[in-house]
Amino acid sequence: MHAPVLVLQDSLKRESGSKVRYAVIQAAKAVADVVRTTLGPRSMLKMLLDAQGGIVVTNDGNAILRELDLAHPAAKSMIELSRTQDQEVGDGTTSVIILAGEMLHVADAFINKIHPTVICRAYTKALEDALSVLDKIAMPIDAQDRGIMLGLVKSCIGTKFTGQFGDLIADLAIDATTTVGVDIGQGLRDVDIKNYIKVEKVPGGQLEDSRVLKGVMINKDVVAPGKMRRKIVNPRIILLDSPLEYKKGENQTNAELLKEEDWSLLLKMEEEYIEELCMQILKFKPDLVITEKGLSDLACHYLSKHGVSAIRRLRKTDNNRIAKACGAVIVNRPDELQESDVGTGAGLFEVKKIGDEYFSFIVDCKDPKACTILLRGASKDLLNEVERNLQDAMSVARNIIKNPKLVPGGGATELTVSAALKQKSSSIEGIEKWPYEAAAIAFESIPRTLAQNCGVNVIRTMTALQGKHANGENTWIGIDGNTGSITDMKEGKIWDAYNVKAQAFKTAIEAACMLLRIDDIVSGIKKKQAPGASGSSKPKIETEADADNEQILPD
Repeated sequence: MHAPVLVLQDSLKRESGSKVRYAVIQAAKAVADVVRTTLGPRSMLKMLLDAQGGIVVTNDGNAILRELDLAHPAAKSMIELSRTQDQEVGDGTTSVIILAGEMLHVADAFINKIHPTVICRAYTKALEDALSVLDKIAMPIDAQDRGIMLGLVKSCIGTKFTGQFGDLIADLAIDATTTVGVDIGQGLRDVDIKNYIKVEKVPGGQLEDSRVLKGVMINKDVVAPGKMRRKIVNPRIILLDSPLEYKKGENQTNAELLKEEDWSLLLKMEEEYIEELCMQILKFKPDLVITEKGLSDLACHYLSKHGVSAIRRLRKTDNNRIAKACGAVIVNRPDELQESDVGTGAGLFEVKKIGDEYFSFIVDCKDPKACTILLRGASKDLLNEVERNLQDAMSVARNIIKNPKLVPGGGATELTVSAALKQKSSSIEGIEKWPYEAAAIAFESIPRTLAQNCGVNVIRTMTALQGKHANGENTWIGIDGNTGSITDMKEGKIWDAYNVKAQAFKTAIEAACMLLRIDDIVSGIKKKQAPGASGSSKPKIETEADADNEQILPD
């Protein structure tokens, strides 16, 4: 006796076999072609319209791809690569997409002759060998040497829009990351960009007016501008995470008053409670009180009467930065305040008006572990692009601080890896030899794209470069992205961070392997019915009588 079987009607759309692999490869190549022209210092910019109708002008791979709305699942998977690269190391978002697209493109030639598992095995072996070549050519540096750091960050953001502004962005990035760097033992330092470096964009002025503050800047004014001081030298700062107002009941509270005097008594109790809160704070003689919650008019009166400035409703993240900058501790209850909780590390508190808004500066801190980068510029679009480039620059500086090793830029690393893999392919036996060789050729896509974007003769340039790298020599010979000439990357100071390159290789090859192993795309999206067509939207339950007519999905 047959048990009832659930059959989904019109909801499973299935494609399989070589057609799917071909479609996956084509989708990946299409995504790579979108960002191909944005690689290198002579790259093109893309103008995009975002979901809210705003305009984005950028040549950052991740910023471009995240605005695209693509239907094919393989294309969406490629976009995730760029996001992963950006989150992990902050740079190389375009390179990783081009490399992954090329890895799939070279596999297209033998995808129907060699099983995808064999291709993936060869690619994985190529990745291991590529990383060992990277280790050999990597050059250790001193992360304390500002000159080397500046050269590296400049060469990494030279491909971006802000490369035309010289050392400005590189200086800002290095100053910020060295400020917030924390020793974690064994000679290593950790840099938390997300939590302790705030980028504040203020339209107006010139880009050259941008600077790193030795402290924190917040978009707030004091509570009572007329009564409270707007400039305090060497302030004593107290940070609170509790409201300085009468505590309200958690739920709806009813109070029954029988006499008129009870109302006065109730108000007096509220006033005494607020006064007691303020006195607990004032006994530590602060100059500035900052709270994340509300601050009542009465509390404002008591604080201003004692010459204390106050700021209310501050963001949690900003409060954490102020605590790191001036050495204060955020307190949850004013009655638990101690002298050690008072921040005395700040040199100056000042409120300034920039444009139409007031900004509070807590600066000149003695040993700040948090900072704010103040960006000025002509328009919001310009500032947004500068901020994106600055995030990349800070990520590169952080990578060097965490792992101080350099590899040559300008496509020299990829050419060296390609030459080494071609040499090793002769010793590989069996059918894995062809995909392994194809992976070696795929690495050449980076220098080839650089040459294309420079406008030089690609075939002549690539032939000359391959000749110089053929015997595993001239490791540092690559393309100068500005002129298209073949130069020594050491002399031109065109470098890349080891972490960025290693992560790009890993992400690209692992993603290519994953996409090559797809042999089926099953869509569970229901087809739209024609208007007026009848029929239940529920799945049909097959009974014993229908068991002989089972619908079987084709192979």
